[in-house]
Amino acid sequence: MGNFFYSEFFKNMRIQDLATEWSDATRSELAEGFLQLLLKLMSLAFKLNIKGYKANIEHFTGRYVFRSKDNAITASASFENGRMKVYDHVIDRPDVTIIFRHDRALMDYLLSPRPDILGSVLRQDVEVRGNLNYLYKFAFMAKRLQLMATGAI
Repeated sequence: MGNFFYSEFFKNMRIQDLATEWSDATRSELAEGFLQLLLKLMSLAFKLNIKGYKANIEHFTGRYVFRSKDNAITASASFENGRMKVYDHVIDRPDVTIIFRHDRALMDYLLSPRPDILGSVLRQDVEVRGNLNYLYKFAFMAKRLQLMATGAI
């Protein structure tokens, strides 16, 4: 019984640490590392099923690649069998590849109150290769995580 509480205490501390990093990153002008932090926080929220967050991926399969135009930033995520895996490299056979001008461009899109993919594409902040529905799904999950972190839901 004591091990359970000890484990839960450290899980909650890890969530709190990531939530603080998330909050700081969303306010930062540089936002360096925003993508990796977002993916780590999403993965942890799915594992712990915070506020039913895992329901977003229970019957969802998808492979994402995120990268900057200069390839200085690369990350990937895959969703399968109710699990999320995060990679720090480009994975094979993505359903969608999101190429962004810089870290801030992706952050601005994902954290926008009403993400506008067309506007992001026209401003040349974001380029999408593959199925746009996957990007919309990811934006929904990121927005829900943001609302959870701020206590809005």
